[in-house]
Amino acid sequence: MKRSELVAYLDNLLDIRAISDFGPQGLQIQGQEEVTKLAVAVDAAHEAIDGALAAGAEMLLVHHGIFWGPSKRLAGAFGNKVRRFFDANLNLYAAHLALDVHPEFGNNAELCRLLGLTVVGRYFNYKGLDVGFIAVPSQSVSFQTLVQRFTDALQPPLRVQAFGPEEVRQVAVCSGDAARSMEEAHDLGCDTLVTGELDYTMARAAEELGMNVLYGGHYATETLGVQALARHLADQFGLPWVFVDAPVPL
Repeated sequence: MKRSELVAYLDNLLDIRAISDFGPQGLQIQGQEEVTKLAVAVDAAHEAIDGALAAGAEMLLVHHGIFWGPSKRLAGAFGNKVRRFFDANLNLYAAHLALDVHPEFGNNAELCRLLGLTVVGRYFNYKGLDVGFIAVPSQSVSFQTLVQRFTDALQPPLRVQAFGPEEVRQVAVCSGDAARSMEEAHDLGCDTLVTGELDYTMARAAEELGMNVLYGGHYATETLGVQALARHLADQFGLPWVFVDAPVPL
């Protein structure tokens, strides 16, 4: 399909222009006009570029793109990475917060689905957008069962803090780096937090608050959205895709 058609569809589906982020999202590097295969990955890393090119993809769709904060010179390591996209005529599309929060294909929605949780609200505001989900179990479930479900679906969690009740009643779910949302989640009645990486400043907070926390790893918790989105595009347009797995153990 035409790159312009795919980009327009993604921009609309993800409401990409309405969501403030750490840098410009959507099509970050323009490449080939025709997209016959899609590669998806968590990061716009060299390993992801290698995987996309090896698979014959014309577009790499990632969660973490190449723009974060102030503009950078196209020199050094950053310039070398950008040059690889242009040399290969490879499109790069990034969806960060827009994919975290998407109610159907987002990282948090997918985490809730695999853990057997039903979303009942949002929390953890960033620039006017509540990026975390609040969810409840569909039936009685223990914290250890949630940990096992996560482990079975993805990988062993980075760390587990079991300072809350054995039976989980309300869960805050926020992929990536959201340990600092713990106190807000507690104040909203959550007894459990599922997130990616441990923040040292919050290391003792779970015990002090009496909460359960599952730190599943930043990377692992954000592998879900890009794959859910790719499955949707395959169903919608018959677009073949491949997931390039390039883990970061944090």
